[in-house]
Amino acid sequence: MDDVEVLLKELTEASGISGHETEVRRLVQNHLGPLGEISHDKLGSVICRKCGEKSEPKIMIAAHMDEIGFVVSHVTKEGFLRFAALGGWWDQVLLAQRVTIKTTQGDVVGTIGAKPPHLLSDEERRKLVEKNDMYIDIGATSREEVEKAGVGVADPILPTSGFTILANGRTYLAKAFDDRAGCALAITTMKRMVSISHPNTLFAVATVQEEVGLRGATTSVKVVDPDVAIVLEGTAANDMPGAGNEGHQVLKLGAGPVVTFYRQDMIPNHQLRSLLIDIAKREGIPVQIRADGRVRGGTDGAAIHLHGSGVPTVVLSLPVRYVHSHGAIMHRDDFDAAVELLIGAIRELDQKAVTGMTAW
Repeated sequence: MDDVEVLLKELTEASGISGHETEVRRLVQNHLGPLGEISHDKLGSVICRKCGEKSEPKIMIAAHMDEIGFVVSHVTKEGFLRFAALGGWWDQVLLAQRVTIKTTQGDVVGTIGAKPPHLLSDEERRKLVEKNDMYIDIGATSREEVEKAGVGVADPILPTSGFTILANGRTYLAKAFDDRAGCALAITTMKRMVSISHPNTLFAVATVQEEVGLRGATTSVKVVDPDVAIVLEGTAANDMPGAGNEGHQVLKLGAGPVVTFYRQDMIPNHQLRSLLIDIAKREGIPVQIRADGRVRGGTDGAAIHLHGSGVPTVVLSLPVRYVHSHGAIMHRDDFDAAVELLIGAIRELDQKAVTGMTAW
């Protein structure tokens, strides 16, 4: 594995559901620490400041380090764990998946279960099993065994899924590409910028609690007080069978990062968006454009662009198949192109360019 693959493996395999980002925060901070001045907001977001040729404008590149997961909500007398979701899970991807419960006594492995098909009636077989009817089985036979294992109510639960390089060598399978891939983009870009001059001050921010309400973005943007922001995300690719693409653009793995022209939660700054597209054309960097209001969910940009009197903001995303599941897939070519596009944008975001983004 090369440096990027090692980084993606570290970040995606780390624990860090919303509100429990300690392990992944430590990794991110270790990588960013040698690259600039580290600070935090009071929720735990990591902020790395790197001075360029000028103190202003202040450029914020932000990615969230939390992942979706669960917490233990109840332990039955028979030793099964009921759970509550943190973040957006589609019920159909959960059954028979392994999970890890993080306890004060160490990790406990379990599987998400429900009534097996052998015991289902014909009517039950036709229905989608909902989260409320599922449970986590750690192999216990009583509540006392669960307690002895160290598991208790409110313990965090995360998906169990190792980072895997797939057959063509350029695609990767893992959990949490939303948004550890964005964190890896920010870290890789900051490492490259060590030897590249830039006419601004650069802030790489890894936010917390995005999946439950953009909370780290709301607090960290107050610390940075940026003049412009680029939000790094993992977005849903729709190049697979059954995605309902008739009349809609197909976002493909390997065709480049995605520049969003419209989202329900934020209309990106037109000039900043155009800057990214112009750089991509000039440098021959492949990009894809998303302007599809069908896509659900929000990004940290929704909070960042409303800070103060407003922050010119754009979302740059990596297309990912099967986001919010145990087995997401991304393409290395998209990652590499996004790094080049980010570096190009940072080098051009001087005071004149940023001022022009709000010159009405």
